[in-house]
Amino acid sequence: MKKSLLILPLVLLASALALTACGGGSTSSGSDEEAAIEEAIETSATSSDPSKCSEVQTEGLNETETGKTGQAALEACETEAEEETGQPESVTVTQVEIEKEEAAAEVAIEGGALNGQAIAVGLQKEEGDWKVDAYIGFTRYDPAGIAAAFEEKLGEEEGVSAELAACISEGVAEMSRDEAQLLFFEKNKEGFEEITESCKG
Repeated sequence: MKKSLLILPLVLLASALALTACGGGSTSSGSDEEAAIEEAIETSATSSDPSKCSEVQTEGLNETETGKTGQAALEACETEAEEETGQPESVTVTQVEIEKEEAAAEVAIEGGALNGQAIAVGLQKEEGDWKVDAYIGFTRYDPAGIAAAFEEKLGEEEGVSAELAACISEGVAEMSRDEAQLLFFEKNKEGFEEITESCKG
């Protein structure tokens, strides 16, 4: 992903949150655009339909999510979409900011691994359609909520004892915002693997 596409949504989101704090409204260019953005975010976050990988997500997001590039990233995304479990039950877009062909939104999440969190999402307009380009970071971070979701998910895995699930959950609860962002948004599992190995040891 181009650096500018990461910086702009953060700037826009800061502006959006400042407007909200001051009692102002969105400065976006219209409700139709906002509706299209909300639909793209909802589909990307909650759908298990492989078509979302090309219809509502950019190649940059697919590459970040899968660790692959180009066509390989698209194919991996499509496979993962069909197999994915633990995605949000629903999302609520609470703020949208649009600047020409780029946009940012704050999204509250219900269900799944990020239940109870709120995140910043960057979008890019491609050939007239809004697509999710990046899950940027937490705007509201509740590590206890993430830990509880992890413990529940791990408890469903074969070969994972209740004690191991609880230990890993406790480690996740102690993760900083930055560490959690590395895991969820940059797919860097090093910290999580260290927690798991420590609990197994």
